[in-house]
Amino acid sequence: MINTIFNFLVAHISAYGAVFIVSMIPLIELRGSVIVGTAFGLPWLNVLLLSIIGNMIPIPFILIFGKRLIAWMKTLPMLSRLTHWYEKHLLSKSDTIQKVAFVGLWLFVGIPLPGTGAWSGSVIASLLEVPPKKSFPAVLLGILTAGIIMTVASRGVVGLAHLFA
Repeated sequence: MINTIFNFLVAHISAYGAVFIVSMIPLIELRGSVIVGTAFGLPWLNVLLLSIIGNMIPIPFILIFGKRLIAWMKTLPMLSRLTHWYEKHLLSKSDTIQKVAFVGLWLFVGIPLPGTGAWSGSVIASLLEVPPKKSFPAVLLGILTAGIIMTVASRGVVGLAHLFA
């Protein structure tokens, strides 16, 4: 499946276009786009900047409309069960985020673990009714943090020395 998607991107979209598009896909986001850019052999700084920009594009919309979107998705028979599960899963992490507010949201978005990321963090912020003025900077900082972690990880420890060469 991943190979098929990769081959499609190579055949139909430029490498930079693929990085940009992948960075906007929920649950894959920047974490996947940095790996795609590395696989294409693109310069690390270009990949990082394009991934950050692409990952940030949907965030304001999610922060503003996320709660309404989740409510609407729960009314759709095909998505209802998945949406209820997703909301429950996200809200199970809300205690931690609420306790430490800005730092909690930043770390939730910034530490690249399964089920975390800008989309999930923005949906949690929206469900918890955290104002976008407060949540947007935390999500942005999380994306920057995740971008740095993924860039270093995708290049490997040995490749770290070559990042600045």
